[in-house]
Amino acid sequence: LSALMLLLELHVLSESQKSAAKRLREYIDGKGRTMEAYFDNSATTQVFDCAKEAVLRAMTVDYGNAAARHMKGVEAERIIKEARKEIANSLKAQEKEILFTSGGTESNNMAVIGTAFANQRAGKHIITSSIEHPSVYNAMAFLEKQGFEVTYLPVDACGHISIGELEAAVREDTVLVSIMYVNNEIGAVEPVEEISACLRQKNPGILFHADAVQAYGKYEIRPKRQGIDLLSVSGHKIHGPKGVGFLYINERVKILPLLYGGGQQKGMRPGTENVPGCAGLGAAVKEIYTDHGARAEALYALRERLIAGLKQMKGVTVNGCEDRRNAPQIVSAAFKGVRSEVLLHALEEKGVYVSSGSACSSNHPGHSGTLKAIGAGREILDSTLRFSFGAFNTEAEVDYALWALRELLPVLRRYRAK
Repeated sequence: LSALMLLLELHVLSESQKSAAKRLREYIDGKGRTMEAYFDNSATTQVFDCAKEAVLRAMTVDYGNAAARHMKGVEAERIIKEARKEIANSLKAQEKEILFTSGGTESNNMAVIGTAFANQRAGKHIITSSIEHPSVYNAMAFLEKQGFEVTYLPVDACGHISIGELEAAVREDTVLVSIMYVNNEIGAVEPVEEISACLRQKNPGILFHADAVQAYGKYEIRPKRQGIDLLSVSGHKIHGPKGVGFLYINERVKILPLLYGGGQQKGMRPGTENVPGCAGLGAAVKEIYTDHGARAEALYALRERLIAGLKQMKGVTVNGCEDRRNAPQIVSAAFKGVRSEVLLHALEEKGVYVSSGSACSSNHPGHSGTLKAIGAGREILDSTLRFSFGAFNTEAEVDYALWALRELLPVLRRYRAK
């Protein structure tokens, strides 16, 4: 880098090299380091300071067991109650309808498996989509082995289900519909209110579960008004700590626990309660829903800025819809002529961190089921990256990522051609 800058000063570079060096210099800080741009917030997020402080206090000061009867236990129980109240307020729900879990996977498993088993006398038919998160998709596979029948709805090129196809799939023995609120790979926003309206018209007894792991914190969600019976959320997607989440369960829902033990959380989720996790989650919820509208618009601005820059590059395709039928924080794009893993690591060398798919399935080689479901061809499947934004991202980071892509793509394509 120093040699490049020296050559620039000596005027021995070509005009194009000078231009590239000048742009690079714009992204160098005073200590000679290149900018870092973390765009993998759909995998996990940097923790808010308020959440970090809440966790630390619960681990070092208010560290009692919430089930203990002495004052340390009483204080721990108070922390959990305050976090539950904060979450319930964000949903305009009742505090008793919030169940703390270890995160999105447990919440999804409990919602799907717990309600299926609890309601199997009414029927053993379930409806879901073809683009669900593995924690829903694999829970469905488990239920199929237990004698349940599952209908998988297709999606269009934007990743949206058809309400007409949902209506046609509903049967007398349908007990549960589980459709994700926002897809974790391409950001498609499913029509949750239309889904619930369809179910109420066809059979009000059908339960509706929404995996809101990628939606909560980005949208104002009102389960009762929207007709959502169960809603899954994970703390580390909203700048809270890892290892904690919650499941909203409407008070009318019949559901069985997955675990059995000491009876904590009214027996629905026994085991010593994660007080630090709950404290951090409650703090993150309060922060993420402060000035929520402005936060969402800031994410949309980043998304639209990135898409505008990508569309100026040759051989780049944005997967799904480019408009606001997609969530504000996710951009999925394919880079023709470059394998996704190669580009991912090339960007990493420049301090740009992205994903080649869902982090939850990254250890399982194979093509994205979501991209296949929207009709993506082999070239798209092999060359797609996901960029996902969070509260700490800036427009300068987007511009830096675009600059890095413009520098890398021609080189990587020439290398592959050889």
